[in-house]
Amino acid sequence: MKRSSSEIAATPLDAGLGDLPAPGAAHRWVQLAMGLVCMAMVANLQYGWTLFVNPLADRFGWSHAAVQVAFSVFVIAQTFVVPFAGYLVDEAGPRPVVFGGGLLCAIAWVMNAMADSLGLLYVGAAIGGLGAGAVYGTCVGSALKWFPDKRGLAVGLTVAAFGAGSALTVLPITMVIAARGYESAFLYFGLGQGLVVMALALALDNPHELLPRITLAPPSAAVPQSSREYTPAEVLRQPVFWMMYLIFALVAAGGLMATAQLAPIAVHFGIADVPVDLFGLVLPALTFALALDRVLNGATRLICGWVSDKIGREETMLAAFLLEAVAIFALSHSGAHPVVFVLLTGLVFFAWGEIYSLFPSTCADTFGSKYAAANAGLLYTAKGTASLMVPLSSVLVSVLGDWHAVFLIAGGMSGAAALLAWFVLRPMRHRLLT
Repeated sequence: MKRSSSEIAATPLDAGLGDLPAPGAAHRWVQLAMGLVCMAMVANLQYGWTLFVNPLADRFGWSHAAVQVAFSVFVIAQTFVVPFAGYLVDEAGPRPVVFGGGLLCAIAWVMNAMADSLGLLYVGAAIGGLGAGAVYGTCVGSALKWFPDKRGLAVGLTVAAFGAGSALTVLPITMVIAARGYESAFLYFGLGQGLVVMALALALDNPHELLPRITLAPPSAAVPQSSREYTPAEVLRQPVFWMMYLIFALVAAGGLMATAQLAPIAVHFGIADVPVDLFGLVLPALTFALALDRVLNGATRLICGWVSDKIGREETMLAAFLLEAVAIFALSHSGAHPVVFVLLTGLVFFAWGEIYSLFPSTCADTFGSKYAAANAGLLYTAKGTASLMVPLSSVLVSVLGDWHAVFLIAGGMSGAAALLAWFVLRPMRHRLLT
């Protein structure tokens, strides 16, 4: 006998599971851990790409700029597929989306191994971006849903795994390229990473089905949450969403303008190859900065996410964004000193990397858990919008002849974001949630 649509809508999410033992609270941590591994597996598609640029250029005589177009294609596809992947997750659960994402990632790197034209390389990059975006959007969305009481921490761990995951395989990939060629590295790691993601996908559960049966502690009083579940269409009609989008874009653009051009800035200051002695290590200033920046950019996602669970989202935003503004202005004034350059660029990376944990958490707090993956995915597209500002920094430098104006603009963006978060976003969210 068929049930009416009203009867189906009234059925609890865990209907039919009453005779099964309730999952323990540890189950969601197991689910989170599998998500972390999936994120680490696809991180190389973005962060390991640099290892293949020179071998590809040398093999076919392509220019570095032509090869790097593939990277741009990947980033665009990865960024803008996230909301669509989130929508699929909200409707069908994480399992099919992550499985499909892992398959696409494997196909992409196998294509890269066989690519003998730039066109084929670009197609592989687009497929890889779709796969990585599907995995990224799903894992972030699932973390938001499994941990309504610890969203900052859970999402911080998830995005930190994406940022730091490539560190585990940089050396092995480098060794395979040196011993067997870049084609073998693409093939072996593409198939290996894809298969791991697909295998883990089969064990992923839908939090909507199991979470109601897990007893959780209430979230901190410092983190108010919506009692209403907003659909993506409703979210796009809320002014508070667009304020979050603006602040996200400002911080991301300010950070990218100051950090994406790190090598040219170091060359401009004349310190790129100057040895720096810190923490018992001696490395050229630019090399030291790049290494330290990656560590701090990953650490801040976890640290600031956890802190925001304790003291509140906007409170953490205010402190982090003001810190970034101060660090960027200080870099403009004192960055010509090698040691100061390394420390200040590390501070800049630390102060803006947390956006990838703070904003998804804030979005889910504001608009609910049911459509958290799709809603956070919509907000994530602000990263792509912000990246459009980066080329403008190069234009400014070519016109003005130095980086001073770029630092002023980047620092100003971060300062403006801090003020908007505290004086505009905070009261807007308060009115919506009360």
